[in-house]
Amino acid sequence: MVNSKHLWFLNTYVTIRVSETDSPDGISILEHRAPHKDSPPLHIHRNEDEIFHILDGEFRFMVDGQEKRQQAGDILLIPKGTPHSYCVESEQGGHWLTITAHSDFEHFVRVMARPAERHELPEPAGAPSPEAIEALNTTAAEYGIDIVGPPLH
Repeated sequence: MVNSKHLWFLNTYVTIRVSETDSPDGISILEHRAPHKDSPPLHIHRNEDEIFHILDGEFRFMVDGQEKRQQAGDILLIPKGTPHSYCVESEQGGHWLTITAHSDFEHFVRVMARPAERHELPEPAGAPSPEAIEALNTTAAEYGIDIVGPPLH
């Protein structure tokens, strides 16, 4: 597990603002920056709610089959057990906070990430290999996250 506070997680740059180890309740606040059109696979967090606080950019979310548009200043609560994903719609990319409790999401990010070599987005990655997709699915499941569909592109 990566212990750095600045991480490259998939195609995003993540800063751990509050680690689950900083709070007796296991609250975690991760700051994310992502490029235009970034979208994770549709997924479900089994054990923790997820709060998105949009700091900059425009996003299209799919939450339990419903499309929602979000922009700077918006806050979106996704209850545990709810299928969801997002797509960064703004050309300049997106910037947001993810707030969770119970450590699953933060640990998943730390396991799948690598220390950021610079304080900016990683170089764009090509399409993931079948092996990389399988590793993502397997690791996500270990941390209470089920991949249930494709990204929103």
